Amino acid sequence: MSRSWTERLGRIGLTGWIFIAILAAVAMGWIVGAPLLVVTEPLGTAFLSLLKMIIVPLIASTVFCGVAGLSDPGGLGRLGLKTAAWVAITCLLAILTGLFLVNLIQPGVGAELGLHKLPEGFNPEKVKAIDILLKIIPDNLVAATARGEILPVILFAVLAGIFTNHLAPQHSEPLKAFMGGVSELMMKITGFIIHLAPFGAFGLVATIVARTGFAPFVPLAKYALCVLLGILLHGLVTLPLILRLMGGISPVKMLKAVAPALLTAFSTSSSSATLPLSLECAEKRAGISNRVCSFVLPVGTTVNMNGTALYECVAVLFISQYYSSHGMTAPLSVTQQILVVFTALLAAVGAAGIPMAGIVMMSMVLSAVGLPLEGIGLILAVDRILDMARTTLNVWGDLSSTALIAASEGETGLTVLAGRE
Repeated sequence: MSRSWTERLGRIGLTGWIFIAILAAVAMGWIVGAPLLVVTEPLGTAFLSLLKMIIVPLIASTVFCGVAGLSDPGGLGRLGLKTAAWVAITCLLAILTGLFLVNLIQPGVGAELGLHKLPEGFNPEKVKAIDILLKIIPDNLVAATARGEILPVILFAVLAGIFTNHLAPQHSEPLKAFMGGVSELMMKITGFIIHLAPFGAFGLVATIVARTGFAPFVPLAKYALCVLLGILLHGLVTLPLILRLMGGISPVKMLKAVAPALLTAFSTSSSSATLPLSLECAEKRAGISNRVCSFVLPVGTTVNMNGTALYECVAVLFISQYYSSHGMTAPLSVTQQILVVFTALLAAVGAAGIPMAGIVMMSMVLSAVGLPLEGIGLILAVDRILDMARTTLNVWGDLSSTALIAASEGETGLTVLAGRE
């Protein structure tokens, strides 16, 4: 009997446990109230600290591997350039969609989430454009990393990835293998921390409910709808139009061909876990050559995160709107919103293809515009369902880009070309 219960509990899965933790947090926060804060505040703080702990090594290793993998001396340099171009174009369009919606709907303005003061010792900076550019270039990388400045880490990782491909093979290959190992290690550690998300969600949500009751969930619903609307617009309007107009590809046929991969992405919230099925769908069902699939999809899984890019932009603007509407920080200027676009693009490139990686990468965007990392706690209660949706868009963006590149390479065997039945 006990084994049967153990098996049943194991089948609930991470998503189920997070939802259970959130429901338990709401119930206990409402029933117990303020006395519960003695337990829940440290629990939520510990989870956020774990996320902060892995930021630098995770970003450095994944960005390095993504950039180093874009240049292949075996003749795939052209595919690398096309992949980089489509990553930039589709992610930028996703971010601009999110930027437009969050400024139009303004879900964070006047929201009540129970946080009415900045963390002790936090002094937000007024960032000027020239300061932003100068801060990207560190005079001391170790010191910049110790101060939590993420943009210099990304710059160094990008440069290291580019110039690794100009080293002799006996030097470049061991370096790529080592950094690949670091990236895999960080993904394992991140996966372990993410499996603690039910405890973190319980601590953060119970703290909010114990302090303010149910009022915070109304603005969070508005924020979640803003993200989901952006995902639907980009996934069902922007990408299909690009497929039809730029590649002569039928969006309906493409969706039917890759539906198993998209459903897997939605259920697992992991583009990396979905990669084997994405390769199968692209090659066997969409008719894309192995030459294109085997290069573009693995790289795209690492660096092409349309859903994550859109989500990062909306989430950071929501957090900024919340803080500024309560007089804790100044509203983001046009320059800072441009910086959000830029850093959200970099965050999407650096995000690991595992559940809730966007939460980890968001710290980079918040830091770039002078917002406290504690703002992440404001949105964690609804992040899991948004993670499922944005991962689906990530995989759809990867597969769409793969089909477009295949069409641009002159492949005629695609079963998703508009003229084929």
